[in-house]
Amino acid sequence: MRSAYAFITLGISGLCGFLASVSLASAADVVKAGFTRNTGDVGFFVADERGYFKQEGIEFQQIYFDSGARMIVPLGTGDLDVGSAPANVGLYNAAARKIDVRVVADRGRTAKNNMYQTVMIRKDLIESGRFKDYRDLKGLKFAFTAPGVSSLSVFNEALKKGGLTFADAEKAFMGYPQQVVAFQNKAVDGSMMIEPFGTALVDMGSGVRFAPTEDFYPDDQISMIVYGDRLAKDRPEVARRFMKAYVRAIRDFNDALDNGRWRNTPKADEVVRILARRLELKEEQIRRAYPHAVDPDGRVNTDSMRKDLAFFRQIGDVADPTVTVETILDESFVLTAVRDLGPYRPAP
Repeated sequence: MRSAYAFITLGISGLCGFLASVSLASAADVVKAGFTRNTGDVGFFVADERGYFKQEGIEFQQIYFDSGARMIVPLGTGDLDVGSAPANVGLYNAAARKIDVRVVADRGRTAKNNMYQTVMIRKDLIESGRFKDYRDLKGLKFAFTAPGVSSLSVFNEALKKGGLTFADAEKAFMGYPQQVVAFQNKAVDGSMMIEPFGTALVDMGSGVRFAPTEDFYPDDQISMIVYGDRLAKDRPEVARRFMKAYVRAIRDFNDALDNGRWRNTPKADEVVRILARRLELKEEQIRRAYPHAVDPDGRVNTDSMRKDLAFFRQIGDVADPTVTVETILDESFVLTAVRDLGPYRPAP
């Protein structure tokens, strides 16, 4: 009797151990991703809500930051796995300090007929005649999300179009939601503004879209997906699965667009609903806002990145001459995702 009891006990114990091992083996891999709560995060939102991350065995966790530039340090320490960042000074200087933070995919860019990123000017300055064209940027106070962001390079091109230099305008630094408040309080005169904040300012009567950045800086690589070293090097298979889910999502996003505007299709409606839910906006606000462009294969515009790096060197923000775009770029993950998914075929 004792031996039978012992056998049963051992059997139950073994079964529990087996179930525990199965549970551990099938547990989702946690990936912590930073987001800035704007429409550029659509790839994250769609992949999460349509179950693409779950299908790849990933538990997706998001952490809010007021700018992509502030994600670099936690990406370097491993407190964050995935970030969204402009081609900023922090990326290059982190590489100079041997902090392995890698640009791995496109997150958002401008394109022909695209109004996602614009020179936004306070409405009262235009109505009073204080601001009429690019020359009138002289002496204005412009808002940017943080020092060393690539939108400073874009702004430099706007200044050049008016025959001005980078020193001819004042700069202030604050997140996009704070910029909206600053426009209303007249604490800033303008911004290199993105959506949906630009549309919000127009609706409030506080700002006017003076010009899209395509007018003076075509095909600007606004922001990229960035991997921290601990994800890319220590968990490469998880990084590849994450990218596959992300590329599926940005392809869905591309299928929702036509010539820089939202399409009137069920797929577009679903993407709009996801954005509205995640950004806590009404669907009509999302539809009225201009969507950004993103490469359906996740490839980044390296020419734009090189242009920004040259500007950072010019103003002395990147001193190490050995750091290049190739130093921080790793497109192996998107190339693998595209190989697995096959070529992108636009929706009819």
